[in-house]
Amino acid sequence: MPHKFNARRRDKIPKQKHRVTNWSEYNESLRQRGDLTVWVSEDALGLWSAPPRTTRGGQRKYSDLAVEICLTLGVVFKQPLRQTQGLMQSIVRLLGIEIIVPDFSTLSRRGNGLALQTRPRVNSHTAIHLVVDSTGLKILGEGEWLEEMHKTKRKRRSWRKLHLGLDLVSGEVVCSDLTTDDVGDPTALPVLLDQVDGSVSHFLADGAYDGEPTSEFLAARFGSMIEVTIPPPKNAKLSSNAAKDPTARDCHIAEIAARGRMAWQKATGYNQRSRGETLMGRWKAVIGPKLKARGFENQKTEAKIGVRVLNRMTGLGRPSFERTA
Repeated sequence: MPHKFNARRRDKIPKQKHRVTNWSEYNESLRQRGDLTVWVSEDALGLWSAPPRTTRGGQRKYSDLAVEICLTLGVVFKQPLRQTQGLMQSIVRLLGIEIIVPDFSTLSRRGNGLALQTRPRVNSHTAIHLVVDSTGLKILGEGEWLEEMHKTKRKRRSWRKLHLGLDLVSGEVVCSDLTTDDVGDPTALPVLLDQVDGSVSHFLADGAYDGEPTSEFLAARFGSMIEVTIPPPKNAKLSSNAAKDPTARDCHIAEIAARGRMAWQKATGYNQRSRGETLMGRWKAVIGPKLKARGFENQKTEAKIGVRVLNRMTGLGRPSFERTA
């Protein structure tokens, strides 16, 4: 929002400068991201085989955890399933243990609707300051370079829509969902909030979530004391009962009219929503802008594992900044 608001005079606004104050710790966390012991531990390898089945049917060879570990390696090191199988086999040989690595077809079949182990939130005793945003991930379609250089006919591209919820306090992704590209942000919100296992004191989102249904749902889900910061559009009107019983949206509209949109952003902390956009950029830089899986359920599993990967990297260490200019 600030960049769009100041687009005409952006070249005259000096860019802020920051420096990392915990560089040695952050540098070590970056190194650990490529450490195999971070992603594959001996304890996890001890739970490689599936537990005995108590119901009718064939006995599985591999546990869900084993499949999750293999798919996680594929996401971290950006490997297709066949290369992921080879990578896991080399790790098994280096460790000198006697386990069988699932082949690529097993990983593809078991990835359909894979149930990931639930993990507790890092700061479960503190209220969540939730930022929700969405972005598109490409699954089909020719690349831009091929179209530009060889003048190929543009095919209809297929996308999936990734919805993420970020906790501003811990930097952890607390909820996620992958939908088709025709699902709107407010429509996907109930599924996202059902994954939040704690209280939410502040909700931040862009103007796509503006409307009474979103505010009513948040109040019913987390209580009437939740602080909702969603920018109303320029042509927003006060409600009919604004003079006697103004809603939070009415207060936002009145404050923007009185003080301006930039002052409203600073007063409400709406500028923190940019961290949600930073999360989307981080996803596409670390995980990638494209989904490798073909089936929709496998793509949902791939997205869930991507969230686990980002949270694990965040747990290894985050940079601390201070402004210098």
